[in-house]
Amino acid sequence: MSPRRAVEVEIEGRRLELSNLDKVFYPATGFTKGEVIDYYTRIAPALLPHLRDRPLTLKRYPSGVEGPFFYEKRCPAHRPEWVRTEGVWSSTSQDLIRFCVADDLATLVWVVNLADLEMHTALHRVPEVERPTALVFDLDPGAPADAVQCCEVALLLRTLLDRLGLQAYPKTSGSKGVQIYVPLNTPVDYAATKAFARAVAELLEREHPDLVVSSMKKDVRVGRVLVDWSQNDVHKTTVCVWSLRAKERPTVSTPLRWTEVEAAVRAREASRLAIEAPAALARFAKDRDLFAPVLTLEQRLPALAVLAGGAPSRRKVTRSEAASPGAGTKAGARRKGRSEAPPPRARRAGSGGRRPPPGSRPRGGHDEYLPSE
Repeated sequence: MSPRRAVEVEIEGRRLELSNLDKVFYPATGFTKGEVIDYYTRIAPALLPHLRDRPLTLKRYPSGVEGPFFYEKRCPAHRPEWVRTEGVWSSTSQDLIRFCVADDLATLVWVVNLADLEMHTALHRVPEVERPTALVFDLDPGAPADAVQCCEVALLLRTLLDRLGLQAYPKTSGSKGVQIYVPLNTPVDYAATKAFARAVAELLEREHPDLVVSSMKKDVRVGRVLVDWSQNDVHKTTVCVWSLRAKERPTVSTPLRWTEVEAAVRAREASRLAIEAPAALARFAKDRDLFAPVLTLEQRLPALAVLAGGAPSRRKVTRSEAASPGAGTKAGARRKGRSEAPPPRARRAGSGGRRPPPGSRPRGGHDEYLPSE
């Protein structure tokens, strides 16, 4: 097929042209644009629920991962009429920025055909732009630390959150680190989630200064793991679960089981967390979406005062704990014999899935939606 040749396809009754399908987007592996589109088409049943109702910032790589890229907040003007957009008010430009919202497969394939390799979404849904549906901790290693140290910090976080009665779900970033999501799906604002995340990060840093840092300054991050609390912000985005990453190889931000996090620490193998597109599809076929509870589980954010008890101690993960998520903790005892699928107390979040009335404007001023690296 000639690189310039376009192919017309019909997806769910909507017609669109796909171009340059044999163009190599990942030179190290030969992974082509056509394979990128195929991956997103096949992972769509898992991915689309996480994209639904969320403003999407495009990160476009027209020449593949080794070429220049650019971010695009405004949904392109040449979009098909069936692509949904939602307005978010910019207090800087005093303008309504219309973001793409990928609610369906046709829209997903359309943005991928624009070389949007990575899906970057906000933690909120429109129109409730002041209300995050989850709390996130982005664990980023400073060399020579790697994903193994991120997993050690993730286990410390799990123990602390478990003590507070909060369930958390891990995923790879698809790059160097690990991300921990705490589903909320209850009334809360960014001021509360950001303050709580920062307090947790600073607490872990005080208790484990050799392993954890909460400051963004690069010179203090060498050999330690940044617990990035700043992602809990209306102006920022985080790479969506199941998204490809524009790295040397087609890695995916993939949901993990806690047993896998424990096993990575025990084996001291960061490579266990480098999951590429074919393996991600196989995992979804076997386990379905391990991140689904993040969309439905309702939990209330505790008051900051509950953190006064201090952080958990760092210790070696035992073989029995690796075999049983949360073993040795109260929540581990409650979960014994249960899978890591949505727990019985999870229920459908009530207001997060509503669409705004046509022409409605979200509240407040919201300027920058900056993707997490």
